[in-house]
Amino acid sequence: MMMLDFTSVLYLGFRHAHHTLRPWAQLTTGRPAALEPPPEAERVAQDLAQLLRCKGAVLAPSTLHVYWDLFDLLARDRVAIYVDAGTYPIARWGIERAAAKGVRTATFPTHDSAALEYLLHRDRQEGYRPVVVTDGFCPESGRTAPLPDYLRLVRKRNGNLVVDDTQALGILGKDPAQDAPYGWGGSGTPAWYGVAGPELIMGSSLAKGFGAPVAVIAGNAKLITKFVDLSATRVHTSPPSLAVISAAQGALAVNEKRGDLLRIRLVKLVRYFREGLRQIGLSALGGLFPFQTLRAIPGIDPRHLYRELMSCGVRAVLRSTRHMPNGALSFLITVLHTRSDIGRCVDALQHSCVLVRHQDGKRDHAFDREGSDVVAYT
Repeated sequence: MMMLDFTSVLYLGFRHAHHTLRPWAQLTTGRPAALEPPPEAERVAQDLAQLLRCKGAVLAPSTLHVYWDLFDLLARDRVAIYVDAGTYPIARWGIERAAAKGVRTATFPTHDSAALEYLLHRDRQEGYRPVVVTDGFCPESGRTAPLPDYLRLVRKRNGNLVVDDTQALGILGKDPAQDAPYGWGGSGTPAWYGVAGPELIMGSSLAKGFGAPVAVIAGNAKLITKFVDLSATRVHTSPPSLAVISAAQGALAVNEKRGDLLRIRLVKLVRYFREGLRQIGLSALGGLFPFQTLRAIPGIDPRHLYRELMSCGVRAVLRSTRHMPNGALSFLITVLHTRSDIGRCVDALQHSCVLVRHQDGKRDHAFDREGSDVVAYT
């Protein structure tokens, strides 16, 4: 029996086989980007700037490179950094570097614009320019960040809004509607909300929606010029390889030609999955985003359910979350899945839930009879 895999973030199914890409004569020039950017990198960056509705953009090997340099750059000004608690760790690592250099930082509850406004009002006399940092989309809650509120608050104070849009880039886009809830174009969460402006800074990986392990930072032209001039990683680390640049170029071309058709197919599969869950009495967090996390099921340990699903030929993601101490089970849906795959997954879930309830019931009885030895079972 073939294993069904629901662990890949390649939501649009981009695989970038070598024969589908523009050929390259060598993987790298051997020169840092500060000395000579890789061929085609500037053209891909310009295409991404246009997609993201920003005045400038530049590629980097990863978001770690982006945020290592970005927050060091921002720290040269008199800033205070306010971090949405749902922000992904990679951006936080860059913020920690700035904090080690004496930059003031504060964290506010996930997607709580009122709490952010309170902090900004509290600190109004300190003379710091605010930099607010958030993920565009939170897969744990299945919600987009309130970017219009955040942008309004920083705009009043001559600040910046930094958005890590890695999850949503390639999926969400402009003008969402009932028949196209992801919107059009794949430009990301700001476009989904219809917001833009020079205060907005976007740092995202293309490794999920576009399937290319390369990152981009996009924003106003002045900021991007300063980033290029002052970046340490562009001097001391290798630039993106010509292979991943070619993959990004290929993904953007496919996105322009048929990306919206792929997104429509994807949302239909997500809806089919959620309806299948409803029919067996289950539900998931995530809305219509392809990252679906089962809500807690009374009487079922997610770790036991994960193992039972594996034995049924279905591989999901068992991950830790703040709200589910025993772990959470997530299913990542891509356009490479079929309705038959989704149906088989739901059938396996129903079957596995019955088995796990029965097995966990036996464990509970064993605990009653034998004492605390069984509590160590994982």
